[in-house]
Amino acid sequence: MTGEPIIIVKDLDMGYGEYVVMRDLNFTVKRGDIFVIMGASGCGKSTLLKVLIGLKSPLRGKVLYGGTSFWETNPSERERMTRRFGILYQYGALWSSMTLEENIALPLQRYTKLGPGQIKEIVSLKLSLVGLAGFEDYYPSELSGGMMKRAALARAMVLDPDILFFDEPSAGLDPISGRLLDDLILDLSASLGTTIIAVTHDLASIFAIGNNSIFLDVDRKAITASGDPKRLLAESGDPTVRRFLTRGESGMEEK
Repeated sequence: MTGEPIIIVKDLDMGYGEYVVMRDLNFTVKRGDIFVIMGASGCGKSTLLKVLIGLKSPLRGKVLYGGTSFWETNPSERERMTRRFGILYQYGALWSSMTLEENIALPLQRYTKLGPGQIKEIVSLKLSLVGLAGFEDYYPSELSGGMMKRAALARAMVLDPDILFFDEPSAGLDPISGRLLDDLILDLSASLGTTIIAVTHDLASIFAIGNNSIFLDVDRKAITASGDPKRLLAESGDPTVRRFLTRGESGMEEK
């Protein structure tokens, strides 16, 4: 059901050894959100993403998915839970020696018992959803940066995940390609109802896609703002948050 909590983070500390990156993080992601994790370089955005998807354990605290504490359950249950995630990595992470069809088919071959014909049909459907119908036999090197991101998104979606995680989705893209990817994200969210978590510093994307967010303050090592980014821009009195949301980036100064 749209609007119900799908991720609850409680009293989360994260870091490396004795060094604490962020402490006492508390936030809730609701089903259907496009939830933006934002903040300056070095604030811990990528570390938080790793904690959420199971690549790094927290120093303290809980990450709850549907009421189940991800880091307190057993490894086999964690693996089962992560199969409901789709992940779009910063630079796509497509296998260069494989065609798009072969890249996108990999999760289906590994995690399902579907036959080759069924897999081929699903791959074609996912490529069509991201505007790449007919590109099954292309290799990543034959695509533009924007097309590679869309192909990687098709792979992230291939198992029909409950949650899509994006790591700097517009990284390496020109403004037009970035805008087209933002539009695609909005269309997929509206049509499929998938919950999306996006780590990004790109202002254009933050304001275009985000309906909820948290701001990680690198100096205070804490969340210092949360909510719709457009509302934060209009209402936040925190100077650090305002500097971040009004800085000149991606043509924002001219708009």
